[in-house]
Amino acid sequence: MKILTLCGAGIGTSGILKVNAERVLSRLGIEAEVVAIDASMLEAELEDAQVILTGPEFVERIGRTFADVIVVENFFDTAELQRKLEAALG
Repeated sequence: MKILTLCGAGIGTSGILKVNAERVLSRLGIEAEVVAIDASMLEAELEDAQVILTGPEFVERIGRTFADVIVVENFFDTAELQRKLEAALG
């Protein structure tokens, strides 16, 4: 499974989301490749992604996709992230 974490620069918010997603996925026992990207990398990475984690300001940039788009309000709240990942991944 491939999970993208998306932000404007690909190093700040997406990096925080990547680290927190990896922690949550480890707790859930789910193996996944988590990749931090910026909007310019989206097209190249989108094709094989199953989940995209991002803030509300980047949702429109994603466009059409088969991936589940999860909007995260608080990037530091692993409980929110866990709840939303569990709902998306079943």
